[in-house]
Amino acid sequence: MTAPVFVVDAVPGAGNFLLDGPEGRHAVSVKRLREGEELVLVDGRGRWAACEVLAAEGKDHLTVRIAEVHEDPGEEPRITVVQALPKGDRGELAVETMTETGVDAIVPWAASRCITQWKGDRGLKALAKWRSTAREAGKQSRRTRFPEVADLMTTKQVAALLAEADFAAVLHEDRDHPSGALATADLPAKGSVVLVVGPEGGVSPEELAAFGAAGAKPYRLGRSVLRTSTAGTAATALVLGRTGRWS
Repeated sequence: MTAPVFVVDAVPGAGNFLLDGPEGRHAVSVKRLREGEELVLVDGRGRWAACEVLAAEGKDHLTVRIAEVHEDPGEEPRITVVQALPKGDRGELAVETMTETGVDAIVPWAASRCITQWKGDRGLKALAKWRSTAREAGKQSRRTRFPEVADLMTTKQVAALLAEADFAAVLHEDRDHPSGALATADLPAKGSVVLVVGPEGGVSPEELAAFGAAGAKPYRLGRSVLRTSTAGTAATALVLGRTGRWS
């Protein structure tokens, strides 16, 4: 099993480092790490350090020696999933599984047919949950770069994002749609890939038209229809495999 990962605001250079606070408590009281064991410190932005435990003190203080510091570049193509707001806690489920799979960015989208609405304090709390979920899932899956979770976007803002992509697709439930399957689409080896996942009620004709004008074509994933909370994960995995990022 690989060494456990702990998140810090900034990964220091060579020398000793004190891991404390919630991460220190998790390392000492939950993981029960002791002298001589290994761990990894990450900042979630690509910088990470391989460390050896020197001493554990109290319930939340772990002194480590930093052996090596690394900087992982962002991978290409960069994969962004525009996720329409699902019902209940299925939004966090979508963020969790997409993060574990390898998505680079997640954009919450207020589609016209979304039952869930993010407004006021409720919206801020929901966004914070998505970001916290991405952080924890990135940590659990041993990632050094965690996906960015953007602010909630409108359809107009999503269209602008699609217009800048090297490849843009709207995942469509119609298995006979003339645009064909994402599995056979011409994907770029570099640049940006943006995938749009609609809500339970589907993407409206007006939204499809706006996204089409921005250069995004509808594509199907397969013969079965996936839920909005799982379609982004499946599409991300497909793109990772086809572009060589999972090679």
